[in-house]
Amino acid sequence: MPDRPKLGGPRRSRPQTVADAIKEWVVEKGLEPGDRLPGEAELIDQFGMSKGTIREAMRLLQAQGLVVTKTGPGGGSFVGKVSRDRAHALLANYFYFQNISINDIYQVRIALEPEMAAALAGKLSAEQLASLSAIMKAYETPAETAEEERAQHVASLAFHAHLAEFADNALLGFFIDFMAQILTDLTVFRRLYSQPNHELWRKGRDHQINLIQALKDGDSTRAWAIMREHMETARSLMEDQEAVVMKRFMAE
Repeated sequence: MPDRPKLGGPRRSRPQTVADAIKEWVVEKGLEPGDRLPGEAELIDQFGMSKGTIREAMRLLQAQGLVVTKTGPGGGSFVGKVSRDRAHALLANYFYFQNISINDIYQVRIALEPEMAAALAGKLSAEQLASLSAIMKAYETPAETAEEERAQHVASLAFHAHLAEFADNALLGFFIDFMAQILTDLTVFRRLYSQPNHELWRKGRDHQINLIQALKDGDSTRAWAIMREHMETARSLMEDQEAVVMKRFMAE
């Protein structure tokens, strides 16, 4: 176990400090999800803290998904694995009151997604390419109603989230997936699908079709350029869509 944590900092409670020390120990020991953690008595002895402090520290780690507690025979505390969905949810809480704009999101997407597309060119299997094409079946034809438009927006963003799952760079894939998720939430929240946008559908679908071909051909330069144009076009059309919706809202 690590040395006892310093508890003199005014901004962090004792349970928070102990929780951080446990996380550091897990990393230092190279523990993996499912590995058993020391029992409560050992933690109390190691950190010289009360039972209440240790239990609160473990509760903090459980809330973060980093610790899983099991009861019954063979029970105890174990290293947990934070799912991508849970990590997205925790990060989204930070941005909840940040008033994120369409432009903010696309500024990040334009910087990241072309790089990912270029890196994946020639590396995807036939099955992976087919799974991307399968998502596109949800918007083979332009939407005729607001509900169809909403569903197509969500499916189109799912295309990008799914592509991010194939990224070798886990950090790059995570943030691209996260951008797709918050854009999905923003689209639904602001009702940017309140009327069908056939130009956005046509250009977006054409870009994705061409992207799949470039990925299949292993043409990283073309994949980068297609994704860049896709992101820039989508940003322009989405901002126009947002302006129309806001104008209608103000008129009402």
